[in-house]
Amino acid sequence: MMVGVFFTKGHGTSNDFVILPDPDGELDLTPALVAALCDRRRGIGGDGVLRVVRSAKHPAGAGHAAEAEWFMDYWNSDGSIAEMCGNGVRVFARYLIANDLATPGPAGLPVATRAGVMTAVVEGETIRVRMSTPRTYAGSTATIGALTIPGLAVDCGNPHLVCGLHDGVQLAGLDLTTAPLVDKALFSSGVNVEFVEAAEDLPGVDKHVRMRVHERGSGETMSCGTGALAVGAVALREAGLTSGSVAVDVLGGRLVITCDESGAWWLAGPAVLVASGETDLVALS
Repeated sequence: MMVGVFFTKGHGTSNDFVILPDPDGELDLTPALVAALCDRRRGIGGDGVLRVVRSAKHPAGAGHAAEAEWFMDYWNSDGSIAEMCGNGVRVFARYLIANDLATPGPAGLPVATRAGVMTAVVEGETIRVRMSTPRTYAGSTATIGALTIPGLAVDCGNPHLVCGLHDGVQLAGLDLTTAPLVDKALFSSGVNVEFVEAAEDLPGVDKHVRMRVHERGSGETMSCGTGALAVGAVALREAGLTSGSVAVDVLGGRLVITCDESGAWWLAGPAVLVASGETDLVALS
């Protein structure tokens, strides 16, 4: 007998998610079920799962219920839980609005996450999200094969290591099929590792870079919103700017990171819903 669960598939710059509506937190979501849903051959396929649950109905969101009705319960594709996903927040907001679950106010739409409340502002196909202020806190390295690359650790509500490429090392030539080796003492809960190279100047932004990312719990993905935030923060810092904007090209498109004059940080990019349906939990087990 089929045990059906409704889902929607969405993506932000090809960082794709299985969206599960569960407003009252009744679904028994487990690491095994998440991994099965994200399996690209036997399941629906995705870099992660976004469970749509009312903040008041989830232990991790209850403390934000007065600020945000909805909590984004984000899981990586391997079934582990992550604090935050910048592309995921934009897709989550698009889902809420498209399904008449929320209407943005004058300041935008608040979304609760494990990293705090983020505010999404809808501008047509683009959604801007006010993010946590990125904090650079240590130098470290990432090793890929025989190549060791220095970088900066950045806290964006989740951990990142931003590694700039120099001395002829090409972004396209990196092998990210396995996780880079990092300092486990510094990154005891794992880390998303971004590799960055400079790109040509673009009008309307202060810096333009390209990046690839290996995400903890997911492997290399086509995009990472918080990773782009970390990369943008490092790019502005290295340029000696306290505010400005950075275009970050990922494998799945382009994101724009802005630090405005008030010190608020924003992530802007597309958010697309591509399909909805019902999946059989028995078949996934």
